Amino acid sequence: MRLLAIDTALAACSAAVLDTAHRALNGGILASESLPMIRGHAEALIPLVARVMKASGLAFADLDRIVVTTGPGSFTGLRVGIAAARGLGLATEIPVVGVSTLSAYAAPYLGVDNKYPVVAAIDARHAHVYLQVFAPSGRTLMAPRLAALSEAVRAASDAPARLVGSAAQAVADGLSGSGPAPVTIDSRDATDIGWVAQIGAVVPETSAPPKPQYLRAPDAQPQNAASLPRR
Repeated sequence: MRLLAIDTALAACSAAVLDTAHRALNGGILASESLPMIRGHAEALIPLVARVMKASGLAFADLDRIVVTTGPGSFTGLRVGIAAARGLGLATEIPVVGVSTLSAYAAPYLGVDNKYPVVAAIDARHAHVYLQVFAPSGRTLMAPRLAALSEAVRAASDAPARLVGSAAQAVADGLSGSGPAPVTIDSRDATDIGWVAQIGAVVPETSAPPKPQYLRAPDAQPQNAASLPRR
């Protein structure tokens, strides 16, 4: 399978082209690029995709699938990536599938051993995180949710765990002196686009729609007091 993967959900704008027939070479990643950024995904994404596609040596007609991260993450970033992926899919008649950012963070550590659970936590601000807990095999132990940071700390305190995600260090700090030391702390600010591509290659098309997984209401709310009265 040949696919294009896109991620604009968090603090990077990333794209990669994967060919599963060449996994022996760089895991099948033909080309990839990731630009750290908090804002500006909309302006950066399409030129980045063009560069990655050119570097891969493939045309869009050669692709079997487009993959995009669906969150949780930045509301604006998610909309940028998903809209671009859907637009490209519509224009090229290529199916589009979604990949959870929490799963992408956890993926490198699943199946490594049969000992340690993986606690994926993304900073949601205001002492909250987007949280999911995985068994070592990849089975979900705690479904994705918006949780207080203290809940994530409790989830990581039952046994030594691998902590991943942009809030991994905050969870580890909460454990300090009161729980088992983490086996891993991977607190990168964005997912690895290579792993987004790898997951996107195996998820069933019918069960992974490219729909945003917000997990919370937007911070921006209508200002009712400023509404004009109806005549």
